[in-house]
Amino acid sequence: METGQELDLTLAERAALRLRSGILSGELRPGDRLGVVEIARQYDMGTTPVREGLSRLVAQGLVVAIGRRGFRVSDISRADLADLTQLRALVEVEGLRLAFQHGEDGWEAEILASLHRLKSLVRRAGMEALEGTPDYDVLHKAFHMSLLAACGSPRLLEAASTLYDQAYRYRRLMLRRLTDPDHFVAVHETLAEVVLARDHARAAPLLSAHLETTLRYVYPDAPG
Repeated sequence: METGQELDLTLAERAALRLRSGILSGELRPGDRLGVVEIARQYDMGTTPVREGLSRLVAQGLVVAIGRRGFRVSDISRADLADLTQLRALVEVEGLRLAFQHGEDGWEAEILASLHRLKSLVRRAGMEALEGTPDYDVLHKAFHMSLLAACGSPRLLEAASTLYDQAYRYRRLMLRRLTDPDHFVAVHETLAEVVLARDHARAAPLLSAHLETTLRYVYPDAPG
């Protein structure tokens, strides 16, 4: 039987997941106010789990607390994306270095399997896949996380996963600019090939440049 605390935690997780989905899908837009009472009424739950759910999203960088006035959806900007990209590169390049040291056959097999699943979807669905379908989002993240999976650090993997999710709203904007599914597949094939060769001298700059693709596509005219 669930205790009151366990029930609150379950409801808080439920609230956080619904809010996160709304933010990542664009239903809740950057800067939108998130009123605790209004959300509680909409979700048919108490204000305490809603507030806890919002606080969890603050920790993930998707929501900003605005003092007594409540919460709002985090803004997007080139400066924010540049900062996020730089941090992702630091985390993921280090994750690769550790994975090269510890990765075994199972790690390599999962990279190939993740790449195959992603390629199959993109080649089957074409541009429809690159418009950000749920299947694409799951498979694309799975491929990128597979590259780091053998790093041996649960905290690094958690950080990489959180940062990937924080870049989601920007990635949705980037996907609108993509026009060539074959090029998309080729880029990921090259990345997998270099990682499987455990060539850190090539893999580190290649991964960093790959992560910067979103910045270049979303803000093509920005200086620097």
